[in-house]
Amino acid sequence: MQLTGTYTFNAPVDRVWAMLNDPEVIAACLPGCEKLEPIGDDRYRASLSMAVAAISGQYSGTVALLDKQPPHRYRLVVDGSGKAGFVKGEATIALAESASGPGTTSVTVSGDGQVGGLMARVGQRLLGSVSQMMLDRFFAALREKAEARSA
Repeated sequence: MQLTGTYTFNAPVDRVWAMLNDPEVIAACLPGCEKLEPIGDDRYRASLSMAVAAISGQYSGTVALLDKQPPHRYRLVVDGSGKAGFVKGEATIALAESASGPGTTSVTVSGDGQVGGLMARVGQRLLGSVSQMMLDRFFAALREKAEARSA
């Protein structure tokens, strides 16, 4: 399953970069995230709940921010499992000054994910749209926080 998106922020690149590297901000913006705690340099233990179709589940796993090139890009690697199955994914997060002008940032996300187990069998047709919806909700919440800090 592929995920892509481009999101524009009315905030400078440095501020958006800092927020995308702050576990408290990430946890607050990520739908279903219950916990994101550090377990090493740029590595976190995550707990979240998800629901697809009639199947809901608790997942726990790891999140790593790798290959950082501040403030322009990093690679996000996620690996988790729960009773309803597993989720694995990798994405590149790239930031650049937006064509809208100084003080605005464009964030591009490009990644692949795999979901297996009961969640994938029952909700297979919905997984792509649910995943995209979660990505869009995350960046909408992040945009709100970034722009509130600008005000």
